[in-house]
Amino acid sequence: MQQYLQNKKGLVDGVFDQVYNKYDLMNDFMSLGVHRFWKKSLINMMNPSLNKNLIDVACGTGDIGKLFLDSTDKDMRVTCVDPNRGMLEQGKKKLSKYKNIKWIISPAEKLPLPDNTFDFYTISFGLRNTKNLNKALSEAYRVLKPGGRYLCLEFSKIQNSNLDFIYKNYSKLIPIIGEFVVGEKEPYEYLVKSIEQFINQEELIDLMKKNNFHKCAYRNFSGGIVSIHTGWKL
Repeated sequence: MQQYLQNKKGLVDGVFDQVYNKYDLMNDFMSLGVHRFWKKSLINMMNPSLNKNLIDVACGTGDIGKLFLDSTDKDMRVTCVDPNRGMLEQGKKKLSKYKNIKWIISPAEKLPLPDNTFDFYTISFGLRNTKNLNKALSEAYRVLKPGGRYLCLEFSKIQNSNLDFIYKNYSKLIPIIGEFVVGEKEPYEYLVKSIEQFINQEELIDLMKKNNFHKCAYRNFSGGIVSIHTGWKL
């Protein structure tokens, strides 16, 4: 399933080239810090244990990898993947004390990694930015071990009409906040459009099933502003 906005030549690459050095700061501004709770909730749903390995795709500056290691054992290994070199460099600086994170530049649709490798696959606020949802999901399935679990944290569709009205009006402020904090409003205009155009919770469940995931489910957070989808490779 190709995504029109994300397939416009150079658009997504240009967006993250503009914002990577203020990425974490802007996440705090836009979500009022709640993104930290959402990411921690993903780790809690995962409930990782020792001797399990994680691939975090569209990793940004490595928040999920850090939370995973902090909740298990800092000597375990994490593979962080992102298509943007600047974002990975920020992650390496931020997590310089963590010596066991492997950083790979790659899109989600074509991972340079072998089949049946990882116990957990996570992608947070990144599936929406892929050019092809089916390819991203099929690659996730491929690199997971049998018995491995897929977890996707993504902006979703709000269930309550009153909250939806408030959120849509707040979204209009995001490019203004972006211009104030980062000095650029265009990347955040893209952000708002990409959220509006992304598929809903049930549609993502259907795509996961079509790509061979089993026991697919989702949980809404903050009234459906975001959701966490999970599925298993059996």
